[in-house]
Amino acid sequence: MSENPEGPKGDGSDGDQETGGAPAEEPSGPGAPRSTSAGAVATLGTRREAKAPNFFVLGFTGALGVLTAWILVQALVEIRGVFINILVALFLAVGLNPIIEFLRRRGLPRWAAILTVCAALVLFTTVFVWTLVPPLTRQITEFAENVPDYLGRLQQNPVMSDLDERFGLLDQAQSLLTSADFGQQVFGGVFGIGQAVLNSLVATFTVLILTLFFMASLPGITETGYRLVPRSRRSGVRELGDEIVRRVGDFIGGQLLISAIGGVVAFLFLTGIGFGYALTLALVVAVTALIPLVGTTIGALAATLAVGIGDLFLGAVTLVFFLTYQQIESYVIAPRVMKRSVDVAPTVTITSALIGGAMLGLVGALIAVPAAAAVTLILQRVVFPRLDSR
Repeated sequence: MSENPEGPKGDGSDGDQETGGAPAEEPSGPGAPRSTSAGAVATLGTRREAKAPNFFVLGFTGALGVLTAWILVQALVEIRGVFINILVALFLAVGLNPIIEFLRRRGLPRWAAILTVCAALVLFTTVFVWTLVPPLTRQITEFAENVPDYLGRLQQNPVMSDLDERFGLLDQAQSLLTSADFGQQVFGGVFGIGQAVLNSLVATFTVLILTLFFMASLPGITETGYRLVPRSRRSGVRELGDEIVRRVGDFIGGQLLISAIGGVVAFLFLTGIGFGYALTLALVVAVTALIPLVGTTIGALAATLAVGIGDLFLGAVTLVFFLTYQQIESYVIAPRVMKRSVDVAPTVTITSALIGGAMLGLVGALIAVPAAAAVTLILQRVVFPRLDSR
């Protein structure tokens, strides 16, 4: 009985050796165990089939993503004007906040200080439009009335008379002026100019209203922004944020003060030389002075051109005066006014103004410099101290 178990083992081993090591046949039946290798192959095949990508679903999902991105881009393009108005209003609210705080320290409540500042803005806008539109309208009317006189002078000019005999320039000009297409083009141009003026007035009114709301709710806006920060870091962020708002407000307020000083100086000089539109040109100089890098130069060139049309000598005197004033403004007035604001390097100012102008035009150039000032303050207060402590 004890040899029976060994017999089959010996037979099985001998059988395997005689057949060259071929595996024995596995038992079959309902109770027989399944093949492990066959099960593994079947499972692997199932997994491969499950992991096979569905290219239709992937393509459809990608197409939906591209379509959504395109719709978002188109929506941003459509609301670009609204976005610019909001940025300008926020820019003005932050820049005028130091004036509001100054009035509050003098005893006015915040709502009264806001109304005072808004009344000053409305008054400035009204005076600017009132001084700019009538001279332009008068000059355009005078030019239209003097067109026949100009044509008569051209006919008396020997050079123009010779060209008219050769090419018939005056006849062509007269036929152009009397044609129906010219009237349609002029009407279309006038209509386009009127539409542009109306859009500008609507945008100005919108910016003033948004500025009023932003000035009234600026503390609430900053407080909401601070609540988005974890409580453990909120105090430090609050301190830094208040400093940024104060410094950037001082920067913008300083720019407004510098432009106002430039406008007053231009008005006194133009009045002194007897120029008829001194207030108009002074306001132009003051507004263009807000443009970074080239604003003061644009205002000086505009004043020089306006004065030089009537008198070349006075135009040259005006150019020399404004060039001299630019040096005084750059090295005397601006450092004293800007001593409380963020010190922005000239390279950073130029780079940020160019980038902002390329992105959002004139508004981007105006906003880019205060944004660069805020980034400079963050670098000075947060980034550089952490890097130095390592």
